Amino acid sequence: MQKHTSRSYENDLQRLQEKILRMGGLVEDAIARSLQALVDRSPDLAQETMERDHLVNRLEVEIDELCIELLALRQPAATDLRLIITGLKISTDLERIGDLAVNLCERVLELLEAPPLKPLIDLPQMAEKARAMVRDSLDAYVRREAELARSVCARDDEVDDLNRQVFRELLTYMLENPANISRALSLSMIGRYLERIADHATNISEMVIYLVQGKDIRHTFTAEPKNRAGDA
Repeated sequence: MQKHTSRSYENDLQRLQEKILRMGGLVEDAIARSLQALVDRSPDLAQETMERDHLVNRLEVEIDELCIELLALRQPAATDLRLIITGLKISTDLERIGDLAVNLCERVLELLEAPPLKPLIDLPQMAEKARAMVRDSLDAYVRREAELARSVCARDDEVDDLNRQVFRELLTYMLENPANISRALSLSMIGRYLERIADHATNISEMVIYLVQGKDIRHTFTAEPKNRAGDA
């Protein structure tokens, strides 16, 4: 009976990881789809991406329920306890990334009401960097690689720099012509959403470091303070 219980426990932990990876795949896809909708000016793709968000939300609920069950019935300790706590926190960040992809699609629909303001160069670059950070943070989780997780944290500054660059450029459009303000603000918000996605990928990577090394590195950076992703 003890072997069966142990095997069942290991299966539950494996299911937890699989659900997190499935959720991560959905949000990666949502980031790609939302930017494709922006580049292609496709209202159908934007709407479809928004409608798929319920899949992400459902997985978050399933992960929460599984983690609570494991905590209540298995009374895990040490590494297993960190694994379950990490799963809870990662699912929260992934759900918020999904929400940000929905927000991005909402801005796309607004932008489609008028002609394009400018060629899209920096925003697709930001999206690819943010998406790669999400992907690598999940790879670090699966492979239990703290160094890969740390590299994701370090790349957050690249997205921040691009976001500042986008905002400065859009500000010049707004100053040149008040008719540009609405579209420039929508594009600026998209840049902000992508920056927050990168922040959430950083959060996930910090939790991976906690999982692997038992070390909480949140709020320990020496860089200048910045808004974190908890308010997304």
